[in-house]
Amino acid sequence: MHRLSWGAVVCLGSLMPSSLLYAAADPQVELLKAELAALKQRYEAQQQALMVLEQRVRQVEEQPAAPPPKRLTRSPASQPRNNQAVAAAGAGGAAAGGASYGESLRDDSEPAQSVSNLYDEASGFFGGGKFSFETGITYARYDTRQLILNGFLALDSIFLGNINIDRIKADTWTLDLTGRYNLDQRWQFDINVPVVYRESTYQSGGVGNSTDGVSERTVTRDPTIGDVNFGVAYKFLDESENSPDAVVSLRVKAPTGKDPFGIKLRRDPSNDNLNYPEDLPTGNGVWSITPGISLVKTYDPAVLFGSLSYTHTFEESFSDISSTQGVKEPGKVKIGDSFQVGAGVAFALNEKMSMSFSVSDLIARRSRIKSDGGDWTDVKSSDANAAYFNVGMTLAASENLTIVPNLSIGLTDDAPDFTFSLKFPYYF
Repeated sequence: MHRLSWGAVVCLGSLMPSSLLYAAADPQVELLKAELAALKQRYEAQQQALMVLEQRVRQVEEQPAAPPPKRLTRSPASQPRNNQAVAAAGAGGAAAGGASYGESLRDDSEPAQSVSNLYDEASGFFGGGKFSFETGITYARYDTRQLILNGFLALDSIFLGNINIDRIKADTWTLDLTGRYNLDQRWQFDINVPVVYRESTYQSGGVGNSTDGVSERTVTRDPTIGDVNFGVAYKFLDESENSPDAVVSLRVKAPTGKDPFGIKLRRDPSNDNLNYPEDLPTGNGVWSITPGISLVKTYDPAVLFGSLSYTHTFEESFSDISSTQGVKEPGKVKIGDSFQVGAGVAFALNEKMSMSFSVSDLIARRSRIKSDGGDWTDVKSSDANAAYFNVGMTLAASENLTIVPNLSIGLTDDAPDFTFSLKFPYYF
């Protein structure tokens, strides 16, 4: 049975008389209209089913079996700490069509807060906000023993003379107040004011001298401002797929603390071998300048970092450089220059916590002194090699506050036995 389309009906209607058309075509027109309505319903149902199927396919393709860990594809220093600003920056990066490495992936271009805190500590560049203030407490323990033999060996096995055992125990507490200002995520300016409390115990004991036994003297220094220092840092290289973040810095230290020159040594009346200072210094007494560079590179899930710095001290004149009681001797002092190198690795454990492990070493040259009218002479045992093994952690207490504990273990005799610090940087 042949069916006429609506167009055919129209054409026939134009050729046939109106009376015959209405009489013959009414049943067929109604039938065609019913079939057309059914076809439209089936077509709309197929369209809806197709849309649902496409949505399900997209969900399956976009959802991996296991979510991968976030990668640090761009420097946390360029990440604003405000959540809305971060979201806007991520959307802007996607709209720009991937202007920089990783920005097309919004989730990957927003590192976890623990990674941002880790970057701040590793690079020394606190670029998360305009201004930050850090309060830090540091405790250092130094305990050394020295055996002094004053005599000679008889028959290659018997020592004739005095045997002295000297020991120094030093405890130092430092309160560091640091303010930082970040400009355009490139420049950073900071100032640090340390407040130092020191307590040192000097012991001497011996056999063969006039006062056998152990004598002990303790000297304390009330909390006093140490050497104030200020610095500037510039971030000249952003991390990419093949290059690290790089920050250069320049730090200047002013001699605002109590200098160690001219402090007199006293002799214990009960033991001629025990000499102890009448006061303790809180600074070096000289100006110094320290240029440095720090590098940070991400190899998911680890973050590698390293630093190198060199400290140059300037020659300074003092009204008294003698440690002898009743003697005042003006002169000049040149503290030995030093350089420090460090490297380590860190891991973000979760969104709020990260851990780091590093090794650092400070090597200082020998210092020199010169009396007025005399020649320069080296200060014996003033050179040093202080190596440390460091274990650190960052804990994001809130969006603006971070807790940073760190433990440094001395690896050489010139380094303190251990140093523990607890810092609280707060971002405004």
